[in-house]
Amino acid sequence: MTIMVPSKTPALISPGRQALDSALHQLHQAAGYLGLDDGLRAMLATPRRSLTVSVPVRRENGRLDVVQGFRVQHNISRGPAKGGIRFHPSTDLDEVTALAMWMTWKCALVGIPYGGAKGGVAVDPATLTTRELERLTRRYVNEILPLIGPEKDIPAPDVGTDEQTMAWIMDTYSVNAGYSVPGVVTGKPMTLGGSLGRAGATSRGVQIAALAALGRSPEGVTVAVQGFGKVGALAAQYLADAGCTVVAVSDATGAVHASSGLDVAALRAWVTESGGVHGYRDADAMERDELVEQDVDLLVPAALENVITEANAPRVRARLIVEGANGPTTPEADEILAANGATVVPDILANAGGVIVSYLEWVQNMQAYSWSAQEVELKLRDLMQSAYDEVRSLATDRGLTLRQAAHAIGVGRVADAHRMRGLYP
Repeated sequence: MTIMVPSKTPALISPGRQALDSALHQLHQAAGYLGLDDGLRAMLATPRRSLTVSVPVRRENGRLDVVQGFRVQHNISRGPAKGGIRFHPSTDLDEVTALAMWMTWKCALVGIPYGGAKGGVAVDPATLTTRELERLTRRYVNEILPLIGPEKDIPAPDVGTDEQTMAWIMDTYSVNAGYSVPGVVTGKPMTLGGSLGRAGATSRGVQIAALAALGRSPEGVTVAVQGFGKVGALAAQYLADAGCTVVAVSDATGAVHASSGLDVAALRAWVTESGGVHGYRDADAMERDELVEQDVDLLVPAALENVITEANAPRVRARLIVEGANGPTTPEADEILAANGATVVPDILANAGGVIVSYLEWVQNMQAYSWSAQEVELKLRDLMQSAYDEVRSLATDRGLTLRQAAHAIGVGRVADAHRMRGLYP
């Protein structure tokens, strides 16, 4: 008997699968440029380890729920695995695999000795009480415990997680170890070994990349930020502080616009109090989907994957897109944006500030030492600017987009590590 399987259509492909397809497309494009053989391409496309776990959580009313958790170590040729943990209802293995792959290239691109990893739990943290969230976090950590450790795999915050989540992870790991192990995670509270400058590091990196790509004074530059959350809100603040005019922002609750410029600090205070940008009185409401199509100089997608697609890319009017999120632009959209003359500073470069300062936090933990906020920011700026300059130089010399150049450098360094280490046995 023949079973007819319907072909996939875009509507049937999950966001996670779309993200993984994008990551694999970018890898194979870089591999073609670098002339990598089929065997090495297959190694780079295949995660080193992938773990799926069941995470039971006892709710306050006594009900027992079971959710899925994941941890993927994509590559550890250049050092221990590094990558965030996200709590989001749409999280799946494909999404986590794509994010781990991007982290591999990101670490190699900015020159820090890590491989890429990512973790996640398919849950909406907003539906959990604090006690439920703690129980879920600790049980998830217990399930992935064999994979993580300060010399093996170091998690960090991501979507839906924060420094409190990292504190619970550190404590759970330390209780099992029998002594305090601050280096098992980064993005911790300062009282537990966190680093000065870590909280806003990703946003600061976005600002550094954006100002470098502008190539002119930020005064009068108009900005729209899609995703006014952990990364986007501070990125908007830093860009405004530098002299840009932030005219539109959006989050899960809605979007607002003010042609004369938003008071970003006041808007952040409103979001803290009300839970979102919706209802902010000193701006006009707009449709969330219209945000990426605003007539601005700079667009910062800072939420989730697959935001700019072939469907809306023709209507994107910003000449510069700086990716605060991971994978916000699909390969099809990339081609449209390039054809229309837009410049995209890719995620593996633009949002690398977080992993850079995570690395600095880990180094401080391993050495039982600490740097000042000024020292941390100086190191962050140096690594971000050096990486941007290298990517821009290669793109200019070889006629590549910034994304193509960034992946060529990142993938190339990981491929070199594989060659030098050889294959065991």
